[in-house]
Amino acid sequence: MFTPVSADFFQAPTLELARSLLGQILVHELPEGTVAGRIVETEAYMGAEDRAAHSFGNRRTKRTEVMFGKAGLVYTYQMHTHTLINVVSGPIDTPRAILIRAVEPVEGIDLMAELRGRHMPIRQWTSGPGKLTKAMGITMDYYGHHFTERPLYIAHGDPVHAIATGPRVGIGNSLEAVDYPYRFWEKENPFVSKFR
Repeated sequence: MFTPVSADFFQAPTLELARSLLGQILVHELPEGTVAGRIVETEAYMGAEDRAAHSFGNRRTKRTEVMFGKAGLVYTYQMHTHTLINVVSGPIDTPRAILIRAVEPVEGIDLMAELRGRHMPIRQWTSGPGKLTKAMGITMDYYGHHFTERPLYIAHGDPVHAIATGPRVGIGNSLEAVDYPYRFWEKENPFVSKFR
């Protein structure tokens, strides 16, 4: 059984939290069964001062509103046809968030296969932020939910020993923010997204 982390887990500074999320387990208890994936890649977005963040300049919109809330809330948004899922971080009114970019499937493999399509190799199911939400049945409905509460939560996993850092993916028009080393991943893990 998986045990949700406590709310205190999310109180760390954003870059530290982005690292400590690696190795934890993202769990979704669906009516058809539980799916779970070990987090192997994250990206931090540093709010007001980060041109790549949706909340750059403290931009407060219907979409970014949850980012101004307490650490550990779920920030979901749509990009093209994909739902992307983020962990809100930082103190209240400091709109920072961490994108969960990739997970390694650990439970509910058959259910994930159905949700993603059995025709593709397992390492392609969850190796990207839009892929993992599909494989885990995560929808926009979780916007504003808290990651300590069922049915969608982060549970204790095992720490990651070899962490790599580098620039974030797909933020090409963000000027100086393009090069910030705010992406973290487990070295040599085959489920980490492909860096283009």
